[in-house]
Amino acid sequence: MDNIAELERRIAAALMRIGDGVEALSAKEPEPDGAAPVATLADGVAEAEIARLNEALDEERTVSAQLNERLRALRRDPAADKQPELEAEIERLSRLLDVQGLEMQRLKKTVVGLREQLRLMTEAQAEGRVEPHLINKAMLTELEALRALRAAEAAELDELIAALDPLAARQEGVAQDA
Repeated sequence: MDNIAELERRIAAALMRIGDGVEALSAKEPEPDGAAPVATLADGVAEAEIARLNEALDEERTVSAQLNERLRALRRDPAADKQPELEAEIERLSRLLDVQGLEMQRLKKTVVGLREQLRLMTEAQAEGRVEPHLINKAMLTELEALRALRAAEAAELDELIAALDPLAARQEGVAQDA
């Protein structure tokens, strides 16, 4: 039981950190620089990543709620035969949550980099300068953002596959019985 409580505490703390980071990124206003902002691909990528982070946060909250419900059910009937199965499921979901948390951190770091590159390019454009190295850095940052997004999607797909595997196994068992 102590292990389950510790896992529940870790999940709640991770969700709080993710929520705080997403709120901080969403609340951060662009700095006024006197010039009209230049709409770039980085703007769309940053906004898309913020939306993606908010979506992921909602999904993590759903997973946390499911874990809490399973924990309540386990506490209601401690002598249940399903306790080892539930503990294994909690451990599996905790690992998936850790992986997604790392991917969310990577996405947040990339969003910060994208915003900084956008700010630098906007400043250079306002001064009438063409800075090829800023364009190159922005492109590299956008590429990293796309890679981070794909890694987060892969982690999400792994979670979906892990959730569907038990259902497929049950279907195969039903098909063999028929």
